[in-house]
Amino acid sequence: MTNLQPAALETLRANLRGRLITAGDVEYEEARQVYNAMIDKRPALIACCNDVADVITAVNFARDQKLLLAVRGGGHNGGGLGICDDGLVIDLSAMRGVHVDPKARTARVAGGCVWGDVDHATHAYGLATPTGIISTTGVGGLTLGGGVGNLSRKCGLTIDNLLEVDLVLADGSTVTANASEHPDLFWAVRGGGGNFGVVTSFLFRLHPIHTNYAGPMIWPMARAKEIMQWYREFLPSAPDDLNGWFGFVTVPSVAPFPEAAQGKKMALIFWCYTGPLDKAEDIFQPIRTMFGPPAVDFVGPILHPAMQSMFDALYQPGLQWYWRGDYVKELSDAAIDKHLEFAHELPTPLSTMHLYPIDGAAGRVGDSDTPWAYRDAQWAGVFAGVDPDPANAAKLRDWTVSYQQALHPYSMGGSYINFMMEEGQERIRATYRQNYDRLAMVKAKYDPENLFRVNQNIKPAA
Repeated sequence: MTNLQPAALETLRANLRGRLITAGDVEYEEARQVYNAMIDKRPALIACCNDVADVITAVNFARDQKLLLAVRGGGHNGGGLGICDDGLVIDLSAMRGVHVDPKARTARVAGGCVWGDVDHATHAYGLATPTGIISTTGVGGLTLGGGVGNLSRKCGLTIDNLLEVDLVLADGSTVTANASEHPDLFWAVRGGGGNFGVVTSFLFRLHPIHTNYAGPMIWPMARAKEIMQWYREFLPSAPDDLNGWFGFVTVPSVAPFPEAAQGKKMALIFWCYTGPLDKAEDIFQPIRTMFGPPAVDFVGPILHPAMQSMFDALYQPGLQWYWRGDYVKELSDAAIDKHLEFAHELPTPLSTMHLYPIDGAAGRVGDSDTPWAYRDAQWAGVFAGVDPDPANAAKLRDWTVSYQQALHPYSMGGSYINFMMEEGQERIRATYRQNYDRLAMVKAKYDPENLFRVNQNIKPAA
């Protein structure tokens, strides 16, 4: 454990409004737990920040004491990059609050919020911003990595709707970054991850979205190949109002899923239609009949926050996770055949594969307009081994890595950083493509000593 002088610790404790948790404290074991139970790290200190002043204090302490520093927002981070061994963790989860301006159609969101906080606040005004697919996901991590989800084709990525951020920098100063103030920094945080500072608030553009026509359709695995072949042609030609991500799942063995489908490996499309509700039935009628009635069809009118929280109960904190990802341009027959090999071998009931569309509005942004360098991709794919039992950790890793390696030759080379574990610098460079060098220059300007390195790290340019 890091050797810190008692006087330094007491000074830090006295200067924080929030709690300072150390390894000897009763709450330490609970405080160091993260969403992915496969991650088991023991920080020396956890600074539970109540406000921006606390964040400044914690950043200054980590820098001056030469401590490894991790920043934890409100949510997931499958790779466990919100925590570290021996160093200091800045925990923002107490900094939660959302202020909606319905006239400007914006929401100011504190750095410790999860997306359920945002959906709850904005829904009262009939507004929403694009997020992921689980409402317990943290706003900070998902946004700084890009933000792919159910509204990507309609509204773009989360970063395409980010208007401004407030950050605490490595030197302890605070800045606001937007299109006119620190525009280089604002460019970098829209996809460059947590490399540039601690974001204490976000300003998002909102869209008039209240009730969607949405939910999962699930078919027997025997129909998966023809459904994937149809899906690869249909969705890119569909209007932006229609989003649908494809996945392989094991149908949960609980109501309201039909008993005949429970426990079976199947192919899923999760639809989200944001157009006029009176046109929804006409759009979905041919989909419902094309392959015969789906084994499960829960698609219908649903309030936006209810749709966004549909998977929360299934994927609760404390599960074992191992995931990998790849960007995909084309879904060839050969790639589909490889997918099916692994789909038949889903190692546990919660393990899955998803293909998230990133065309439509998300694809009409330039590859270098933000660091998110794969706007020419059609899908962001994720392979995820998931289970509650730690004894299955090796099996989850083996299946996930084998699956990703088998499909990687059919990919574009890089991965969405929110779908990455710790996979090395070559993988990070491949993910940022031509934007990496510019990110490294911004990093050198705002964090030249690489204080913020517990992330998918961008090394400062020499």
